Amino acid sequence: MGMTGVEQARPRTATASHGVPEQRSAPASAGLSVPRPPVPEQSRGDHTHSEPPPPRVAVVRTSVRGQVLDALRAALVSGELAPGEVYSAPVLGERFGVSATPVREAMQQLAREGAVEVVPNRGFRVAERTARELSELAEVRALIEVPVILKLARTVAAGRWASLRPGAEETVRAAVSGDLARYAEADRAFHRAVLSLGGNEQLVQVADDLRGRIAWSACDLPRDAAQHVALLDALEAQDTSLIHCVLREHFGG
Repeated sequence: MGMTGVEQARPRTATASHGVPEQRSAPASAGLSVPRPPVPEQSRGDHTHSEPPPPRVAVVRTSVRGQVLDALRAALVSGELAPGEVYSAPVLGERFGVSATPVREAMQQLAREGAVEVVPNRGFRVAERTARELSELAEVRALIEVPVILKLARTVAAGRWASLRPGAEETVRAAVSGDLARYAEADRAFHRAVLSLGGNEQLVQVADDLRGRIAWSACDLPRDAAQHVALLDALEAQDTSLIHCVLREHFGG
């Protein structure tokens, strides 16, 4: 995913000429102007019996910070934001076409996740993962995800795993494309779908955060994606020994 500008929607208020809202005068009776008593302003949501209630319109609000955060994640995965390099919020804001504030907020979120680190008076440095750190990360992910998947293998009906196959197949297509950002998102969606069957949203979120620290450029994407398909095959077949084998390979141990 490239570093593209973030569009911001700006509401417009329709007015009559000279900036004054157009008003309609009440009809006169027999050519005379008849004063009417003031009508109290209706509270929001009220309506009279003579007029239909206003339609309920779904208002979609887009977070600029959220858009910037997604774009930064993609740039980190693709390597466009290089490990070890320092980037300032104002400079990144210019590249995104937004102010420095949403960029700074998004970078602070990434700092909490361990993807970048704060450099006082300069900006944010992209984290560099050593081989040892990546190995430790894989071990922690295995400690969290493997027991859940093994439990699900015993409790989830074999036929239910078929609904996750499109997600596994998408990781295969993403791997073939070589698009790291696309693969990272497909992998996240697949693992999230599997873990969500356990019903523990806190665990799903922790696993999500850990996955955000993976250095995808160092991974064999086709092999990783093929393991997703193999895992579903084993789960549908309820082959316990094969499930253990696939999980060991997938989590590096």
